[in-house]
Amino acid sequence: MGNPMDMVIGSSEVQRDAAVASAEFAKAEKAEAAGDHATALVHLRKAGAADPTDARIMFKLGFMLDLSGEEDEAIDCYEMAIERPPAPINALLNLAVLYEDRGDWARAERCLKQVLETNPNHPRARLYMQDVNASKTMEMEDDHERDRFKRSALLDTPVTDFELTVRARTCLKKMNIRTLGDLVRTTEAELLSYKNFGDQSLVEIKTMLAAKGLRLGQGREDAHRAARRQMLESLKGSGQEAVLTKAVAELNLSVRARRALQLLNIQSLGDLVTHTEAELLGIKNFGATSLVEVKAKLAEYGLSLRQIDSE
Repeated sequence: MGNPMDMVIGSSEVQRDAAVASAEFAKAEKAEAAGDHATALVHLRKAGAADPTDARIMFKLGFMLDLSGEEDEAIDCYEMAIERPPAPINALLNLAVLYEDRGDWARAERCLKQVLETNPNHPRARLYMQDVNASKTMEMEDDHERDRFKRSALLDTPVTDFELTVRARTCLKKMNIRTLGDLVRTTEAELLSYKNFGDQSLVEIKTMLAAKGLRLGQGREDAHRAARRQMLESLKGSGQEAVLTKAVAELNLSVRARRALQLLNIQSLGDLVTHTEAELLGIKNFGATSLVEVKAKLAEYGLSLRQIDSE
């Protein structure tokens, strides 16, 4: 049987540590409110060291480290934050994103399932689960292609290595398309949307790609996922992440625009912002009027369509 005095001393130490952690956390919040994130992080580290069992402290420390780019430490803090039930939902979501970034699909999926078990309709969890499942599927589908491309370094080959007309070369350069990898992530509609890029140049490029076993647009899903991730990162911490889950059906678009988006299986704003103007204009019956309409609706939420970098 334990010594009662030892139990009293242990209880006293726990209370003291909790008090220190609480005081340091309060200092961190004050510093953060003043815009002094560096000082806030210092106090949060002290709070976490004093009481690593406090989920609120460990989540906040993980979040600050995450924003600072200290992903390894952030993961450790998030993992400690979710050790005791009920696990903070935001800690599970942020941890899932970090796991996905590292290609650890199993752990990312486990975190998201934990959220969805208690809240099956949680918008961010459902959105992230879609990304995780897409990543897993894409990785499986790309394994064979990746091996083949790795052997020949095909996708890293500069487009200037191939015999193209001056017009085609000039257009690709202006579109910042440097390699075959850049080219296969581009669609026919996107190429044709650029000034002076005509059908003859398109046929020329498609013939060249076909000779290499490639085609335009085959890497489009990579571009869509990258655009979605970039948008999620830009909204991270703003409290506006859920806007990407908003259904396009709620935008009150015209019948023509709505039907055109359905042809691309665009269900949410998160789906919509991964597409370019050229991709939308390539849909039958989707014209300039529909494009203006869609862009105006996105602007209301501070969003825009994906753009291809140009010089």
